[in-house]
Amino acid sequence: MSTHSLDLTLVGWVGSDVRHFNGPGTVPFTSFRMASTRRWFDRREGAWRDGRTEWFTVKIWRSGALNVAESLRKGDPVVVHGRLSTEEWQADDGPRTSLVVEASAVGHDLTFGTSRFARTVSTGADAADGEVGTDADDATRAPVDVTGFVEAGDDLVPGEHVDDEGPGVVSGRVDGPLAPVVVA
Repeated sequence: MSTHSLDLTLVGWVGSDVRHFNGPGTVPFTSFRMASTRRWFDRREGAWRDGRTEWFTVKIWRSGALNVAESLRKGDPVVVHGRLSTEEWQADDGPRTSLVVEASAVGHDLTFGTSRFARTVSTGADAADGEVGTDADDATRAPVDVTGFVEAGDDLVPGEHVDDEGPGVVSGRVDGPLAPVVVA
């Protein structure tokens, strides 16, 4: 991360359709418009006041892109953390500029509702070049539905996993791709 980046966290609402882009030879990304309106309580009037609505384009890349595309819909409350930049282009009526947040984290704002998390898991066979954790792996890996996996018990220590040798057999740290944890 650069020493002079403008990192910020935004709270607002998804204001457009969430669009996912994944073409041959390109890095997949997802984009959507987000609106954020400052709100405060006016003690003198005894009422809530809304400020100006600011609009941002949010972009997220690689493996997070598909997760966002599958999870968010127009109108959802959302929290986005990322780096602020601008994009400039030429329109019919002259030059235009928009604020863009290159997101590193995106999630639902749970002050307005509930959500169910489903982790995406990959296996070693998913790696494009045989090495797990590379940029190529992130660009080509599809999420795996893990909703059918059994949740690990409270007796497991973080950093340990269950071996394939049988139920309840715990070994040392996982150094490779995540595998489903099964406890009998």
